[in-house]
Order: sequence, then structure tokens, then C-alpha cells
Amino acid sequence: METLSGILLIAALIVGAVLILKILTKPIRLVFKLLLNAAFGFVLLFLVNFFGDPVGIYISVNFINALVAGFLGVPGVILLVLLKFLF
Repeated sequence: METLSGILLIAALIVGAVLILKILTKPIRLVFKLLLNAAFGFVLLFLVNFFGDPVGIYISVNFINALVAGFLGVPGVILLVLLKFLF
């Protein structure tokens, strides 16, 4: 009977460890996705400024524009370009 309880204890520890790892990997994936999205947004913002400056499209890099490009990524930069054309 003692070996059965030992086996059940080891099985419960393994299941618990797997559950904890599954719970902890979701926030790590979310943070990685947000960082990747922010990197693409900043790169695209600087590319728009580099290639758009000769034709009159320049988006100033300030705190608000950096936040929009950082949080929204590529759609955020597209939004900034559209707002530049509208206003």
C-alpha cells in the first residue's frame, strides 16, 4: 500500500508541475507577442519617415506616436499615416 501512495504522490506532482508550466507560459507568450509587435511598429515608423520624407510624409517621433506604434504595431503606424493625410 505504501508504494501505491508513493506512485500517486509522484503522479500528482507531475500533473501539478505540468499545470503550473501551462499557466506560466501564456503570459510569457503574451509579453513576447507584444514586444514583437512593438518592434515591428517602431521599425515601420522609422521606415515610413525615411522613405516618406522625400515625398512629404513625415510622422514626428514623440511620446504619443511611439505609444501608438508600440501598442498597435503595424496597424498603429498605418493609422498614424492615415491621420497625417486627414489632418
